[in-house]
Amino acid sequence: MSAVNITNVTVLDNPAPFLTPFQFEISYECLSPLNDDLEWKLIYVGSAEDETYDQLLESVLVGPVNVGNYRFVLQADPPDPSKIREEDIIGVTVLLLTCSYLGQEFIRVGYYVNNDYEDEQLKEEPPQKVLIDKVQRNILSDKPRVTKFPINFHPENGEKGEELQAPPPDQPTEIVGDGEQPADSGTLISGQEA
Repeated sequence: MSAVNITNVTVLDNPAPFLTPFQFEISYECLSPLNDDLEWKLIYVGSAEDETYDQLLESVLVGPVNVGNYRFVLQADPPDPSKIREEDIIGVTVLLLTCSYLGQEFIRVGYYVNNDYEDEQLKEEPPQKVLIDKVQRNILSDKPRVTKFPINFHPENGEKGEELQAPPPDQPTEIVGDGEQPADSGTLISGQEA
């Protein structure tokens, strides 16, 4: 069983203009005290074909973490459009929220993001050069893809990686959210719009 469970993620300010900062309200519970920090990251996938276009939007350390329930808002700057190929700005991409402990990622929440012009005329007749100030992003927050990875939260005790009932411990567990979807016994991930 994981020492940390995400109980809820709410996407705030969605939909929003492309250049607006991202905001996620994250709720989680800690079931056993952790001596080190949790590292939360928000990553924007700039191209499905080439990960060199991925942008780390934010990385924050939280901890040490005692037993209890926690909630915070993770805010991140938008991606730098100059680091995204022009043909990849409009359309669907992915935003990844990850959490790691002692350098070991144990959960990843992926969201599809649709970037398009808000103006119907621009949608029908897009300009040759993207007008970034006219692009709106819409995070498809009701269908997150949650992937859990077994890790050792207490290496000081000499424990091996935690075991999941299925699949085998060396394989991640993937859950596709649909509204409020149980991600693992008692873990709920929702993508409510604020």
